[in-house]
Amino acid sequence: MPPTTTLTTKQSIEPQHSAEMRKRWLRILPAVFVTYSLAYLDRANYGFGAAAGLAATLNITKSRAALLGAIFFLGYFLFQVPGAAYARKKSARHLVFFALISWGILAALTGVIRNFWLLVVDRFFLGVAESFILPAMLILLMGWFTRAERSRANTFLILGNPVTVLWMSAVTGYLIAAIGWQMTFVVEGIPSVIWGFAWLLLIRDRPQQVSWMSADSCANLEHELEQEQAQLPSVPKLRVVFEHPSVIWLCIQYFFWSAGVYGFVLWLPVIVKNGAARGIGATGLLSAAPYMGAVLMMILVSHYSDHSFQRKRFIWPFLLVSGFAMLGSFFTASLSFWLAYAFLIVSCAGMYAPYGPFFAIVPEMLPKNVAGEVMALVNSFGALGGFVGTWFVGLLEARTGSSKAGFLLMSICLMVSGMIIVALKTSATDSKPTSQKA
Repeated sequence: MPPTTTLTTKQSIEPQHSAEMRKRWLRILPAVFVTYSLAYLDRANYGFGAAAGLAATLNITKSRAALLGAIFFLGYFLFQVPGAAYARKKSARHLVFFALISWGILAALTGVIRNFWLLVVDRFFLGVAESFILPAMLILLMGWFTRAERSRANTFLILGNPVTVLWMSAVTGYLIAAIGWQMTFVVEGIPSVIWGFAWLLLIRDRPQQVSWMSADSCANLEHELEQEQAQLPSVPKLRVVFEHPSVIWLCIQYFFWSAGVYGFVLWLPVIVKNGAARGIGATGLLSAAPYMGAVLMMILVSHYSDHSFQRKRFIWPFLLVSGFAMLGSFFTASLSFWLAYAFLIVSCAGMYAPYGPFFAIVPEMLPKNVAGEVMALVNSFGALGGFVGTWFVGLLEARTGSSKAGFLLMSICLMVSGMIIVALKTSATDSKPTSQKA
């Protein structure tokens, strides 16, 4: 009789455990998605302000407007590694709360400040506040999701990027037309402050801190995460791993990738407006369409990456395709706006598709005591790439009066980033883990 009772107990526990594992996707990821969406809203809407006449309103040159867009990334660069260290040692949840409140206020001030240099300072500290978000949330997800789930979990986080640009592009253009670019910045900064308190209520740093997971489920998840850590090499000092060739090449690769992406994101509205010769509302709709393909490709690529336990092969082909499509837009820009625009749609899908697999590489290569800071370092170099992409694309647009040179620069950056991934050597294994959760 006792064996039968034990079997029955196990059968009743297993469905409960599976249900609680599924709850993570519904409890954690929507909050993570909304948070990153708000972060991207308050950084990417600058491109619409530029297209709506920010330079003319503030009486500044186009070169200064390009610097104003790019200075964000210098602030974004400086504090990511210290922020990741705080998130790992103390609390990612509290760090994200502080960042939400800070950047919401700073983003709103973008529409209030009239002095150029004060606006430069504001945009710099906006970058500082937002620099904490991606590393902190990647560290948070490392404690909630296993290797078999990590690419998809990362993708749900980073989907906040293209999805936000998708709806923001459709809405912000018409909002600027209705209330002006200054009030649009104010209106779009307020939700981050409100959401900060919702984040504090919804999220906890570890499974053991929530009431909707049983002690057994928490223990099982923790055991699997510990098994994954046991398969990784021991790294006692952060400085050692910062000097590792694979980490250095990941930083360089992400620099070039981000130079292409951020140049594309922030200057697409200007490019589309100039090419289509239409009003700001239509510019928003035309700027939104490329991100629809990006969202679909991100979901598909992360799914197949997790189920095949492969990373590199789901990154480099898409970056190369994106670069060549951008090059196609460069060559056809003077022939047909719509043909060049079609190439942009393909390029956008290619540059966004690999994010989930990419950010799954580091936790599979390095233990958790250094993985968070390494991801922050890589993302910091992405910020430098964003600075270069934003500033140089803007300068090329201002000095040549054409978007073609900017397209050429972005296409080269994307292709270089793809080729680096092809040659990259990591210690991550491609074998399947001992167990998997979906």
